[in-house]
Amino acid sequence: MSTCIGRGGAGGIDRGPCRRKAAAWSSAHCAKVRALLPTPSGSKKTDNSGAPRLAAVIVRRVMGDLVTPRLVLHPLSPAEAENVVARRPGPGALWAPEYPTDGDAAGAGHFLEHCADTGNPQPFGAYEIRLRQDGHAIGGVGFHGAPNAEGQVTIGYGLTPAARGKGYASEALRALLEFARDEGIAAVKGDADLDNIASQRVMVAAGMCFVRADDRVKHFLIEWSDTPEAPDTTEVTYMAEATDTTDAV
Repeated sequence: MSTCIGRGGAGGIDRGPCRRKAAAWSSAHCAKVRALLPTPSGSKKTDNSGAPRLAAVIVRRVMGDLVTPRLVLHPLSPAEAENVVARRPGPGALWAPEYPTDGDAAGAGHFLEHCADTGNPQPFGAYEIRLRQDGHAIGGVGFHGAPNAEGQVTIGYGLTPAARGKGYASEALRALLEFARDEGIAAVKGDADLDNIASQRVMVAAGMCFVRADDRVKHFLIEWSDTPEAPDTTEVTYMAEATDTTDAV
């Protein structure tokens, strides 16, 4: 489903030898990740390169929410974001202990800055991660704003300490990546501190590839060069949870 690009040198990202059709994994590293995500038993579906698709589950769009097997990704309104920044739950809000974290409050604050500067960027804004089983918010995931002129967006995510290590971050990120592709986004970028191995593994597990590092962070990217296939139903497929449980971000 995706094209990963090769590592960039000192001058930036090297797009030459690793550029492939959208479904092709373009590095040995990505091939190893793909091997960890088997296709469903009996599945004969292939991607545009003819290779079997990664195992898939279903993410549904319900009244603006993205619903995965275990999570609901709820797009924050400005009013909800203000509550997160103030660490004050609004009427009917269900927050898990330790939510919002400092990262959640910072992300909601950046979202409000975008709203004030250029208008509400949703659906390319902040999303609250909620558990389907009880509705409690356990973290956040989202875009850092509307796509740029090249059709690229940047993502961020985080969970409360108690919610880490269960694969929630990678499940949420996969859903957001497939949503971005379905919306016509050309590429999604992300980064993680050099010593934040867990966050780096979340991006790799979600299908993103390492492209370069600087003196502070490692940069990851997923890129599409094809047009998404029309879905068979109103549901959109995305890559399934594999063995990843290292989402302590």
